[in-house]
Amino acid sequence: MSKNSIRFLKATLVIISLTIIALSVFLLPYAADQSVAMDPAYAYLKWPVLLGIYSTLIPFFIAIYQSFLLLNLIRHKAAFSRRSAIHFKTISYCAQAIIILYVAGAVMLASQGVLHPGIALLGLGIIFASAVIAIFSTVLRKLSQQAAAMKSELDLTV
Repeated sequence: MSKNSIRFLKATLVIISLTIIALSVFLLPYAADQSVAMDPAYAYLKWPVLLGIYSTLIPFFIAIYQSFLLLNLIRHKAAFSRRSAIHFKTISYCAQAIIILYVAGAVMLASQGVLHPGIALLGLGIIFASAVIAIFSTVLRKLSQQAAAMKSELDLTV
């Protein structure tokens, strides 16, 4: 992979990260305040929902960091190594953690009878995207492990 492609992918990860930070810092609290202003009966849900959403940022940014490390391995021509398999495994676990957190949040909101269809669709989209990432990173982890095993066998025979 060329250095320009790797730079582009890293820039994309930075843009995604900055966008998520900006949305989390500015838009999310504003939307929560607006929701409380529109219907004060649900004000008690403001902080649990915000904390639930903010808790998903931890595995998200861990996965972003692991992606940076993977891009560095690709740049150094070690894309299919044991270290890359570890990074893929971590990304998969982060995606699974996001799925669990969003499902738990949806169950909590549904049990309170306040799961709005728009929020449910947004949550399903995030759950689906996380599932795709988890599955894809698991497949790449297995490929990385197989390639690393084949390389070590080749090194032993030569």
